[in-house]
Amino acid sequence: MKHTSEELKQWQSLPLDVKIQMTKSRIRAWIKEYGEDGVYVSFSGGKDSTVLLHIVRQEFPDVPAVYCDTGLEYPELRDFVKTFENVVWLKPKKNFKQVIEEYGYPFISKEVSQAVHECRSTESKGKKSCRREQFNGTYVSKNGKTNKYSITKWKFLLDAPFKISHKCCHIFKKEPSKRYEKETGRYGMLAQMAEESKLRRQMWLKDGCNGFDKKRPTSNPMAFWTEQDVLRYIKENNIEIASVYGDIVEDPDGKLHTTGCDRTGCVFCGYGCHLDHSEKSKFQRLKETHPKIYDYIMKPTENGGLGYKDIIDWLNEHGNLNIRY
Repeated sequence: MKHTSEELKQWQSLPLDVKIQMTKSRIRAWIKEYGEDGVYVSFSGGKDSTVLLHIVRQEFPDVPAVYCDTGLEYPELRDFVKTFENVVWLKPKKNFKQVIEEYGYPFISKEVSQAVHECRSTESKGKKSCRREQFNGTYVSKNGKTNKYSITKWKFLLDAPFKISHKCCHIFKKEPSKRYEKETGRYGMLAQMAEESKLRRQMWLKDGCNGFDKKRPTSNPMAFWTEQDVLRYIKENNIEIASVYGDIVEDPDGKLHTTGCDRTGCVFCGYGCHLDHSEKSKFQRLKETHPKIYDYIMKPTENGGLGYKDIIDWLNEHGNLNIRY
C-alpha cells in the first residue's frame, strides 16, 4: 500500500492552495516520465475534469484533452466541450441500447452489477463456479482478489426479469480510451477523487496519485481533493463550467453548492440512485430539465424507450428500495 486511510484524511483537510501545489507536482512528475507528447487529460466536460484541464494547461498548454462522445452525457456538457481547443473526440463501438440489450442495465453499483452479471452468465452456461452462496458473504471476483463490498442484500437481483451488468463503463469509456492510448502511446491524467467511491479510495490507497507501476499507467493528481475544493477553485479562479451545473453559491455556513446538477456523469446511469436522499432525485431533476431524455429513458422498450420505469418499479418492490422518478 502506498498510502494509509489516515494519510488520506490528513491530505483532504489541507488548505486548497497546498493541494494545488501538490497536484501540480504530480502533474510535472507524470509529464517528466512520459513527456508532453506522451500524456493527455481525460476530459468529460464535467466540473472536476474542467479544473484538472485548467491546472494542466497553465504550465503545459499543448497537452491534448480527450473526450469520449458516448451519447450518454447531458447535451450541455457536449456543447461545453466544443468550446475548447485541442480536444480529441473518441467514439464507442456500440450505443447504449445495444449494450443493455446484450449485457444489462447499470443499477445499484459497479461492484454489485458485476457480481450479478458474472454469476448469471456462468449459470446460463450450465456452470456452477458462480456459487450463489457468495451473496451470503464477501464476493470474490474472477481474478481471485477479495472484494470487501458486501452484496448479501442484493441476492434478489439474481432472479430479476431483466439483465444487469457493469459493462457500459468499459464499452463507453475504458475501451475507447485504451484504444487511443494504444494508437498514440499516451497515458491519461484523470480527475477522479478518492472521496467519490469506495473503489476509488481503495485504488488511491494502493497505487497513489501517479500509478506508474500499474498495468495501465494512469494519473489521478487530484485524488486527495474534495468536491468543496473543486467548487472553491472554480469560484476563486472564475472558471466557466457547463451550464447544466447552474451557478455556484455559498450557504450561510460557508459550504458551496451548485444551483443546477451537483454531479453529471452519464445521464442513463442508475448507480447510487437508491442512495439519493436529496430533495429531488437524479431522475426527478431530469424530468424537469430534460423532459425528452426523461421520456426516452422511462418509455417501455417495446415502444422504443429504455424501459427504466419498469426496472425501477421492480427494484423498489422486490428490494424494498425507494428510487424516485
